[in-house]
Amino acid sequence: MDSVVHFEIPADDTARAQKFYRDVFGWNIVKAPMPGMEYFMVYTTPIDDKQMPTKPGAINGGMEKRRAPGETPVIVINVANLDEALAKATAAGAVVVMPKMQVADMGLYARIKDTESNVIGVWQNLKKME
Repeated sequence: MDSVVHFEIPADDTARAQKFYRDVFGWNIVKAPMPGMEYFMVYTTPIDDKQMPTKPGAINGGMEKRRAPGETPVIVINVANLDEALAKATAAGAVVVMPKMQVADMGLYARIKDTESNVIGVWQNLKKME
């Protein structure tokens, strides 16, 4: 079974959004070293030395500048093979709205629009998580 492992929050004003989530929920938000884009890691729960949540079932996420009007938060689902997951999703009626891209040496990422017009992130780890 594939699990939700991450979320992404788009923001018109990332400084304002960070203040909101810190003040309201106590989240720790840290600028991530992502070449070519401004991206922030959103920690909703403690992590271990491999950056993984220590609390079972908890997930952390990210924040970035909103790309388009009306863009909403996205959940990200981890899969064993991104190409196979995209093929299966499109066969079931989804549309790829962000083609596969590599994120540093961490993983492969794409976004689909499901049959109900929800945008979902799909992630494949490149590094083995131990």
